[in-house]
Amino acid sequence: MNTFPSIILASKSPRRQELLKLMDLDFRIILKEVDESYPDNLTPEEIAVYIAQQKATAFDEIVGDEVVLTADTIVSIDGHILGKPETEEHAIEMLKMLSGKVHQVITGVCLFYKHEYHSFYDVSDVTFRTLTDEEIVNYVTKYKPMDKAGSYGIQEWVGVTAIVKIDGSYTNVVGLPTEKLYQALLKIEK
Repeated sequence: MNTFPSIILASKSPRRQELLKLMDLDFRIILKEVDESYPDNLTPEEIAVYIAQQKATAFDEIVGDEVVLTADTIVSIDGHILGKPETEEHAIEMLKMLSGKVHQVITGVCLFYKHEYHSFYDVSDVTFRTLTDEEIVNYVTKYKPMDKAGSYGIQEWVGVTAIVKIDGSYTNVVGLPTEKLYQALLKIEK
């Protein structure tokens, strides 16, 4: 087994925490408030990386030999960026956009280590079956997906009943592309 430097996870996401535990990585959580706005001229991939890097810069002065791990996941469909919904109505609107279509889940990741930023992203294509309005409203009412990009979690009802196909990394759709993360940690360790 590889031994990596200690990791600071700058995320309150229980899904990211669980993925790091499954990778047998030692980490602690430190949260900082960060402006998640971005320039209008960026591609979806650039947006995800930009926001992950913004989150990492908040740690510029406080880390020693630890790796700061930041990430940002967005959903993109037909050129529209779907972040976290602002209201239940907004969540319903987003899910109606995704219903019966293919969308992209993009996670940007930044590893800040020894005053250097190592950034990458992953993209997964996700296909939803057509959802009824009743299914969408019931999901939003029961699961309250207000903290999830695109208004859904793959590990919840929509994920297990509506996703027909994933082309790409499953863990990327969860919120952290663990395969690419592991390879990136191997590179910075050297």
